[in-house]
Formats: sequence, C-alpha cells, structure tokens
Amino acid sequence: MDSKRIQRAVTELLLAIGEDPARAGLVRTPERVAEAYEEFFGGLTEDPLALLADAVPVDDNGPGEAVVVRDITFRSICEHHLLPFLGVAHVAYLPRNRIVGLGRIPRVVDTLASRPQLQERLTEEIANTLEHGLDARGVLVVLDAVHGCVSARGSRQEAASTLTLASRGELADPVRRAEIISLLGRGGPVDD
Repeated sequence: MDSKRIQRAVTELLLAIGEDPARAGLVRTPERVAEAYEEFFGGLTEDPLALLADAVPVDDNGPGEAVVVRDITFRSICEHHLLPFLGVAHVAYLPRNRIVGLGRIPRVVDTLASRPQLQERLTEEIANTLEHGLDARGVLVVLDAVHGCVSARGSRQEAASTLTLASRGELADPVRRAEIISLLGRGGPVDD
C-alpha cells in the first residue's frame, strides 16, 4: 500500500471540501487515514485459501455433522462510498474429508472483508472460499450488516440492516438450509 500517496490524496480531499489541512485538528489526519486504510484494506494482499491449507483429515469415525460458527463480527468498507459496514457473519459447513481449526473461519471472513467490498459479493466469496478450500459437502453463509451509506447519508435509516445468504452443495437444499438457519437463531450455546 502506498501510504504517502494516500496521505497526499487525503490532503487534497480536505482542500477540496474547503478545509485547511494545516488546522490543528487536521494536521495528522492524512497520516491517520493512511494507517486506517492499511488495516481496512489489508485483505487485498492476503489469500484466504491459504488460511485453509492446513486443514486436517477427519478420523475414521467420519466427518460428522455440520460445523457452525455464529456471531463472527466483521467490518468492511463499501466500495460505492468508501463508508464502513459492520455486522455479524454466521458460517456453517458440512465436512467431507477435512476440517479446519475454528479460528480459521473468522480469519477467512476478516481477510475477505478487509477489501473494498459489496456485502452481496462478500457473502459469495466466503462461501466459495470454504467450499473450495475445505472441499466441503455444503456451505452456508449468512451476513447481517448495518451500512454507513444507508444509516449516515441518503435515507438515513439508522435501524436498517441488510441480510445476505449464500449456500452451496448439500446446504443449498431448502430443508438442510432451514435446519442450519434454525441453529443460527439461538442466543448462546446450544442446550442439551
């Protein structure tokens, strides 16, 4: 990432809106924005499939049922207005022959979210990465997010959230998908 170029662009933006980049409160703003952009867009240089490369074979007892990771918080930047959208991801997969450490799933979400994004595409990219990276029998991804471009400008719908869903393989079947979605609605660890 070209930090100096970002800083020059932010300085120009401040001038374009009629601000003084030398004003006390703005002197470090170009540097701060460049630092933030390194974090916001760090996923551009990462391969999410590499995060799944160390998946391990399942034992002789078979792959088991679904693996579900709920309430993965994420943030991304909408590519239309460069404003943030914040939300939670719920991810499920049906193992075929390999499983991955549970911490890898939030890292896949974070890597793909750390790019200029559209929520719809992010949902699809997470599903595709898990399907191909794990050779999963099925994948379901549900994202629920609040968008800065909806809540802070235009219609200013502060309470509106956007829900997107992507399903693959066996979890594209409406009955199987509904079974997993019912697990997502529970508020905490599953009771016996």
